[in-house]
Amino acid sequence: MSPNTTGALLMMASMGAFVMNDTFLKLTDGAVPLFQLIFVRGLLATVLVYVLARSLGALRSTISRRDKGLIALRGLAEIITSYFFLNALFNMPLGNLNAIMQVVPLTVTLGSAIFYREAVGWRRMLAILVGLFGVLLIIRPGAEGFNIWSLYALGAVLCVTVRDLITRQLSREVPGMAVTLGTTVSVMVAAGLASLTEDWAPVTTSAAACITGSASFILIGYFCSIQAMRTGDVSFNAPFRYTGLIGAMIIGFLVFDEIPKALTLLGAAIVIATGLFTFYRERKLSRA
Repeated sequence: MSPNTTGALLMMASMGAFVMNDTFLKLTDGAVPLFQLIFVRGLLATVLVYVLARSLGALRSTISRRDKGLIALRGLAEIITSYFFLNALFNMPLGNLNAIMQVVPLTVTLGSAIFYREAVGWRRMLAILVGLFGVLLIIRPGAEGFNIWSLYALGAVLCVTVRDLITRQLSREVPGMAVTLGTTVSVMVAAGLASLTEDWAPVTTSAAACITGSASFILIGYFCSIQAMRTGDVSFNAPFRYTGLIGAMIIGFLVFDEIPKALTLLGAAIVIATGLFTFYRERKLSRA
């Protein structure tokens, strides 16, 4: 597979993992305070990542001072992202939140063109813009619900864009598991400190199961998203974030009884079509 094809598959895997993480967190239904929830999930995820990183030898690699600084900045962006995103998650339908998050492919692609001078062909840009139009169709039916939590979601969009552009600057020699470990540790420590400002609640068996599931999928999501941003062109990989929207709509319907409207389904069809076109275009260029 070409680097772009590999990056696209990694992006789709990360989106699926993030949707499952969101689902498990939303199923806690506020039984655990936000910062306590993030801290406990971060603790479990950190342990899992550390064990995997040790077994893969990722921690034996030498990381330059520059890359350590980038990992720290990426961790800070992830901390702010988690705060904005999770606040929105507990106060918005899962499908609506993921619809707003689909602005990220456009912002990341534009960011890579502006800051990294990455070439973006007109076909790729057109596919992203058409996909964005599909996203707007999805948001439109719920426009009356555009409130402060929608602004939180937009804050998460901005932070994810910054995070992904920082990831692009990491050296190829830095192991993905080392970056993943830095991310989980940063979020865990920040959430742990913030949790001291709120009263902790007992964790029930069902909440513990949901947090464990969330930690497992957030590990997969972090790793795959990091590798996706370091493989192939950002402008090619970015549209495949839209696949997360489809997963969120399906989960929202099956688990949370969120019934999509006609325009929402039309927008989702457009999103899928643009992703498939971009994938087809890359395969054609690779063969050529």
